[in-house]
Amino acid sequence: MNTMKNYLTPLVISIFTIIGCQKSSEKKELLPIAEFGKSMPIGLSVNSENRVFVSFPNYNGSGDLALAEIKEGNPQPYPDEEWNTKLNDDRHFFRVQDIYVDAEDFLWVLDSQPGLAGNIFADGTGATEGYFKLVKINTKTNQVEDTFLFEDLDKSKSALNDVRVDVEKKLAYLSDPGLAAIVVLDLPSKKSRTVLAETPYTLAEPITLEYDGIKMQDQKGNPFSSNINSIALSPDFKYFYFKPINKENLYRIETQHLAQEGLTDADLSTKVEDLGKVGITHGMVADARGHVYFASSEDYSIRYIQSDGTLKTLIADPNLIWPDSFGVGPDGYLYFTCAQLQRLPQWNNDVDRTVYPYQAFKVELP
Repeated sequence: MNTMKNYLTPLVISIFTIIGCQKSSEKKELLPIAEFGKSMPIGLSVNSENRVFVSFPNYNGSGDLALAEIKEGNPQPYPDEEWNTKLNDDRHFFRVQDIYVDAEDFLWVLDSQPGLAGNIFADGTGATEGYFKLVKINTKTNQVEDTFLFEDLDKSKSALNDVRVDVEKKLAYLSDPGLAAIVVLDLPSKKSRTVLAETPYTLAEPITLEYDGIKMQDQKGNPFSSNINSIALSPDFKYFYFKPINKENLYRIETQHLAQEGLTDADLSTKVEDLGKVGITHGMVADARGHVYFASSEDYSIRYIQSDGTLKTLIADPNLIWPDSFGVGPDGYLYFTCAQLQRLPQWNNDVDRTVYPYQAFKVELP
């Protein structure tokens, strides 16, 4: 494993160890952009025209929408009402987990319904096998252009969570906490493969999350745990960043290695860089300046790591309750959802502690 070569100096590592991250010198304001009643928002992404898209996996709430565009503060069905009729087939959205606008303004919609073995949300639901599809939408025409069905994926264990698309290599990279692996999807052939499965970089550690003095565990005392979950792709397509939720370290690997089909997991493990401890995180995104932003969950903040390895706090606010998905807008703002996942009944002795309405926010970038 490459540890901090060419990324973090020993001095920076020592600073992290002794005093943690640096505070941002500029006070940032948390700005609401939309409310969703009792429908939990998860995925969010922004295109080059600053159009904001949000997805709803419908863990609870009305479930009126699976995918929406925010227009004047209100969610509107996207790309149309027909796709939002919640039918479990290839021409309708069923349970949209994540969305991502690529460098060519295509919106990639990950429709992911894990089977019982891959369900990480402790609600006791799920069929024997999961259902997964990735839908490609042209945001310039608002038309669906392609669908990918992951026919070679182990659907009994998979739990596809987040997606990033490399238009340069024509690859999609997905986190799969069910398989504890990165899934690499070749877009022209529609064939997928899993890499770095059940390695130290993709497996969760036995860390019990705790919020406001309450441990995040079910009624049987089983703690919430997610293997590889948060991911980000640098805008130059050079680096892929990833980490489990239940692990403090952030990792990256050059995408050129993920693109080489002949490399084994052992080979790829030697290419992984450990970027040090960043805390418990959920959503993650990279910008053109080399900053990587992520939710620092347990202390209700959003942090970012600069290209020189310095870790900073962008904003801390008590309303940052499980920020789950990020989008960088061309207007200079970071957009994100707050899923409040730790407040669901299954983690609170069957009591719903959610503060309604669910919201999405933005904060000015540094």
